[in-house]
Order: sequence, then C-alpha cells, then structure tokens
Amino acid sequence: MTLRELPAVSRLLAHPRTERLLVRFNREYVVQGCRDILDELRRAISQGHAIDAAALEEDAILTRLEARLHGADAAGLRRVVNATGTVLHTNLGRALLPQAAVDAVVQAATQPVNLEYDLAQGERGRREQAIEDLLMALTGAEAATVVNNNAAAVLLVLNTLASGREVIVSRGELIEIGGAFRIPEIMARSGAILKEVGTTNRTHPGDYENAITERTALLLKVHTSNYRIVGFVAEVGLPDLVAMGRKHGIPVVEDLGSGALVDLSRYGLPKEPVVAERVALGPDLVTFSGDKVLGGPQAGLIVGKADRLRIIAANPLHRAVRCDKLTIAALEATLRLYRESASIAQDIPVLNAITRPLAEIEDTAQRALPALRSALGPGFRVSVQDSTSQMGSGALPTEEIPTKVIAIEHDFLGAHRIAARFRQARPPIIGRVKDDWFLLDARLIADPLDLVPNWADELEGPEAPRS
Repeated sequence: MTLRELPAVSRLLAHPRTERLLVRFNREYVVQGCRDILDELRRAISQGHAIDAAALEEDAILTRLEARLHGADAAGLRRVVNATGTVLHTNLGRALLPQAAVDAVVQAATQPVNLEYDLAQGERGRREQAIEDLLMALTGAEAATVVNNNAAAVLLVLNTLASGREVIVSRGELIEIGGAFRIPEIMARSGAILKEVGTTNRTHPGDYENAITERTALLLKVHTSNYRIVGFVAEVGLPDLVAMGRKHGIPVVEDLGSGALVDLSRYGLPKEPVVAERVALGPDLVTFSGDKVLGGPQAGLIVGKADRLRIIAANPLHRAVRCDKLTIAALEATLRLYRESASIAQDIPVLNAITRPLAEIEDTAQRALPALRSALGPGFRVSVQDSTSQMGSGALPTEEIPTKVIAIEHDFLGAHRIAARFRQARPPIIGRVKDDWFLLDARLIADPLDLVPNWADELEGPEAPRS
C-alpha cells in the first residue's frame, strides 16, 4: 500500500458522485473536504497504520466525503423539546416569542424597514423611538432606552454615571447569576468603584449614610432575582434609598433583573417587582431584562428620568451595546401587546405557560402515553405523576408551580442513560432527572407527540441492557 494508490483531487472532482455534491455545496468547500480526507489517509499510511486497500478507492473516499459534508451540514442551533418544566430555561433560549413578535422579525428580516428613518420628517430618526414611547406608556417613566441585554444596561448606566467614583451597594445584593455574571465584576468593568455596606443578611439606612462621601456617585439597589435570604434579615427599601439620594443629591438606580410589566399575583403566583410600581417610587433609573418575565427577545431596558437617559444616550458605549433591527422589531411587537391586548396571558407565551390549567397539562401527558410506550418498547415503566415546574432565569426562585410529568424508569437502564438517549432523538427531547426517574414535564408541551422520541434511522430506541 503506497501513497501513489491515492487518487488525485482532480479525479475525485470529476467523479459523477462529486458533481452531485457540487450542486448542493460550494466548490471550495468540496475541494477542501477532498483534501482533508486525502491528507488523513496519507498520514495514516506514513505512520504505518494498517489500511484496507478498499478504503483507498474512489468510491470509498467519496462515501466518506458525502458523510462528512452532510454531517457538517447539520445546524448547530437546532430545535429541541423543552420538557424540563423550566419555563424560562436559559440554556434553551429563555422566552418563546409571541406570534406578533415572530411576524415582526420576519418582516424586518425580509423587507426594508424604517429602523432609523423618520417618516413624518423624511430624515434620519432614532432606532429606539417606538420602544421608548411604549415603555414610557407602560411604566410611567419620563424616558427609556434599550440595549442588547440587562448586563449591558447595568454596565452602561454605571459607566455613564459613576466611572471613577464610588457606587454604594448592600453586601446582600452583590449577586451572581447564570454565566458567571457578577455585580462586582460588571462594576469594575464599568470603571465604577464598589463600596459595600451592611452584611449578607442585614443592611440598615445608617450603613448607607455612613458610607456616603464626596466620592459617592450612585446608590445601587439590586433585586436578588435567583435566591432569597430568610430569617434574621433586614434591607433598605427603595423608597428609603430614594429619599436618601434626594437628601444628598445622589442618583439612585435599581437593577430589577427580571422585571415584570404585569402583576403576577393576579395569576396566583408570588408578586415579582412590577416596573411601573418601582418607577413610581422615584428612582433615577430602573433596568430589567426583555427575555425573562416580560416574554420578549433578549434585551436590556432602561427607564427613568429624562435627564439621566439623555446622558446615557450620549455615551459612545451606548452604540456598542445597541440592539439590531430584529430585536427592535420583536421587542416593539411584544410591548405593543402589553399596551393593546385584551388577553395578554394568552398572547404572551411565558404568561400562557405559567397560567396553563393543570387539567390541560394532565390531558397532554395522558395523550402522550400510548405512543410513548410503543416507542420505548418492553422493559420500561411509564406513568403520569404530580410534580412542580419552575419559572427559571432567576424569576420566582422559591416558587414551585404544580404540574404533571411523565415518569420513565427501567430495571436496568439508569435515569441518566435514558435522558441521554432522549437527547439523541430528532428533535432532541430535554427532560430532567429526579430520584432515579427520568421526567418529562408536560407544562410547555402543546403537541403530545413532541414527547415521543423519533430516533435516527441507525438507532432503534433506548439501548437494551447488555447481558
């Protein structure tokens, strides 16, 4: 077996099978695929590996090329079935968009839009003008702006109002959320200087008062979105901070994280901070996310005093973290629903998911059982059981929402192996493991058949235990 037995790239490209690939794929991409495979074979031969002569034939190489090109053709970002029971699952894309937002994104993606064009004046306009108008109407704020996420919103506010100066924060509010987002690190990147006050569980007004100096630029309050401290606790409320800020002429900012535009308690859930109510308490600025409880696209929203927002808009960093036209389109459509819809809980998928009747969730789970049992085959036990869902992404961290799950177990296969096989389905089905059961939560499932795995042709379902 010698290197001379390998066909040249030109011979492979002239083969009828390759001509069919060239109809589907870019020529340079196909050429590179040929070269890569030939290089791999040359290395194997040079290193003395045993290679069957048939593997060096054109047909074998082209079969390998076809598999490689079609395998690489699979999208990295794929649809999955969210059967975890976490409504706002950060790893699975958080909020599903309302249909009105999807339609707006399609229009903005496929048609010219007046992103930065004032139709009335016939000249350049502001890209966030419609967003600002809607947020002002929904929150009562004097002004508003939008950036690409809430971390960017906090960064921009701190950089604009407090770079090189001190920002006072309670130790109990120096949070870390998913993806290692930490308030102290964001503050450092902004150029602001952190000044901690109080203790982890108790902070008093005097702690802030004693920390205020001529170097103080800002009083920052951070909503502890993803945890709760209970027991012997004390915190300084926003009204007290606002009064303190006015007394000393220092701006007050609140980072709500997962801010809500409607009162969740009307749906039987604990109340999350409502942005309009926080704005009414008088802080200079409030920041919150667009893709959490609000149920829109990823965005960071800043609302508050007009004079503060004018300074923020003039910061060059504002342009660096601005939103693209697709986010603007989706966010405007979502906010317009909050402003105009008579059935907001039905129109916003996040609100629809958390208010879904338990009987409807159970019906979905029960209707999935026959097809699921058939797909899994013998040896599996499948049943519908009571469980709880959660909001996720830091919202309502201690609240468990009653739900129905399909519990799957096997005498020989562990729950984690079953979960792994469900992730190999097309589309992948993502559930959760609890107490040696693999659970499929039906809360977020509209079609019962979405819970029934369709495995790839070469797979025949969950692997049987080996003897």
